[in-house]
Amino acid sequence: MTTITTQPGTITQPGYATPVDHVAYGHYGPGRLHLSPDWSRPLYPFQGRVTADGSSGFRAEPGRYHLYVAWVCPYAHRAAIVRKLKGLEDVVSLSYVDDERDGRGWAFRQRRGADPVNGFTLLEQAYDATEKGYGGHISVPVLWDRHTGGIVSNNFPDITLDLATQFERWADTSIDLYPDALRPEINKLNGWIYHDVNTGVTRVARAATDGERETERHRVVSTLEQLDERLSEQRFLTGDTITEADVRLWVTLARFDAEYNRDHLVSERELSDFEHLWPYARDLYQRPAFRETTEGLPASWDRPHGRGA
Repeated sequence: MTTITTQPGTITQPGYATPVDHVAYGHYGPGRLHLSPDWSRPLYPFQGRVTADGSSGFRAEPGRYHLYVAWVCPYAHRAAIVRKLKGLEDVVSLSYVDDERDGRGWAFRQRRGADPVNGFTLLEQAYDATEKGYGGHISVPVLWDRHTGGIVSNNFPDITLDLATQFERWADTSIDLYPDALRPEINKLNGWIYHDVNTGVTRVARAATDGERETERHRVVSTLEQLDERLSEQRFLTGDTITEADVRLWVTLARFDAEYNRDHLVSERELSDFEHLWPYARDLYQRPAFRETTEGLPASWDRPHGRGA
């Protein structure tokens, strides 16, 4: 029998949500994303920060925090990559929600396993435990605090930065994803990548008119071309070491051909047609932190990439 550890007791029987049912529960979005003018809260309203010294109210400690993520969500994927890059597997625990969702939002089902911390069947329960009656967006990643029994953050940009910088006492310090000297450059890259690549592919898919779609499509392609040129002179986006910016770009590149371009023709070229982006993406994929947190990439990603040791 599976035992799920909780605070303060234990759950001896894993619980699972019922199957996805769009007839009974509808599709996720309406009533949850709250795009109406009277909804004034941020889309990601839980924005606590973990700090090494605890000055934020959330001290970095081994065994205290848990990440709820989804295999299919690129923003949650970032957190899983950073956790593994920094060697935090025994410091911050992690579990996956089911790949599919209906109007109830993310759920725990047998395919991806039960919630090992609280025994929740729906991720909505984590939000409601943090703020009774919460009616906003149910997103991943979620950083959960076992001590307070609530969510620290669902603000995905902050979660990876805190994992990358605040757990150094237990982390692999040979990898510095957010070095002080490069932070202005990384911040600039992150903003550019987020707007023109990460969310750019989504705006292509959601464009209301052909003209809008072409504008957004060309923005993404132009940015990929500029990034390709940038990588002609260096191995990674800021030089010879991986940083936060590389993680943020890679999760979109990994989905580019199979999802964004296949479904919405963002570009006439596949990723393999970009001279430098393609070997760069495969170079990163050879590392366990990227490979072992990713599913479904074809064998072509395993070809020799020729970008040095």
